[in-house]
Amino acid sequence: MAEKQRTNPWGIAAIAAGAIGGGLALWSALGARAAERAVPADGKFVEVEGARIHYVDLGPRDAPVLLMVHGLMGQLRNFTYALTDKLAADYRIVAIDRPGWGHSVLTGRRPNILEQGRTVVAVADALELEQPLLVGHSLGGAVSLAAALAAPGRFAGLALIAPLTQPVETAPPQFAGLVSPPGVREVLSWTLAVPSATLTGPTVAKMVFAPDAVPDDFVTKGGGALSARPQSYRAGSFEVMNAKPEVAWMAAHYGELSLPSAILFGRGDAVLDPEMHGRATAATIPGCRLELVDGGHMLPVTHAEVTAAFVRGVVG
Repeated sequence: MAEKQRTNPWGIAAIAAGAIGGGLALWSALGARAAERAVPADGKFVEVEGARIHYVDLGPRDAPVLLMVHGLMGQLRNFTYALTDKLAADYRIVAIDRPGWGHSVLTGRRPNILEQGRTVVAVADALELEQPLLVGHSLGGAVSLAAALAAPGRFAGLALIAPLTQPVETAPPQFAGLVSPPGVREVLSWTLAVPSATLTGPTVAKMVFAPDAVPDDFVTKGGGALSARPQSYRAGSFEVMNAKPEVAWMAAHYGELSLPSAILFGRGDAVLDPEMHGRATAATIPGCRLELVDGGHMLPVTHAEVTAAFVRGVVG
């Protein structure tokens, strides 16, 4: 009688792990495809060094220009959800998807915050935008500051909405899941990140918007669905893990800025501290003013009228 063949438990485990991993990768790919169908590209594309940038161009071409830069896990619909409608009659508005976000595509290596600032300058040059006012929300505020530092005299001013302006030791709890090192983040992006975002997304959104309510249609009209994709996880993890030294460098140079600047914060912001990122920073940028209003972190979405009035006040 032939000897009974022994079962290799490690082989079975490897096959099972591969099947689970493959299933998660398929879930992630299908989820990304569904998100892109739900939130298709809205505008045009412009080629700059290292990226193909998706943007929308609204309002009269001969009006003063607003160049809008979104934050972490966001995209340009964070602005077009409600804010641009309040401004498009009087301003030409160019809102972009930052490199690697929304529908913008990286054609080079992933840029840090300082490099993204130079990308914003490159977009302004490529589109021949004359003296645009930079409107930056959240981490987009840091990118806008980087652009202003990279190209003195290029921009008309800075309108910073709930901006990241100071180095922080740890990521806000809403974004703690993005804390993963290179190598790990790539694996997570194709396995656990998208299923996790699908399951926990509504809870995280409530934490980000608090104390304001999350609009029922933010997933589509506000572009929220695009945050639940492998590439969004990789981009978010990269920015969270690399932001501290870049923002620290910028903070040491805020005194060199010489353009009209203002900062808007919600008193109830649960993501970034208005005192640290608002008042302390406004004191170091020459002539910068701080405006505090009732609301949370997502002011362009939840308090569009107030935010539009703030932007108008910066350009005069």
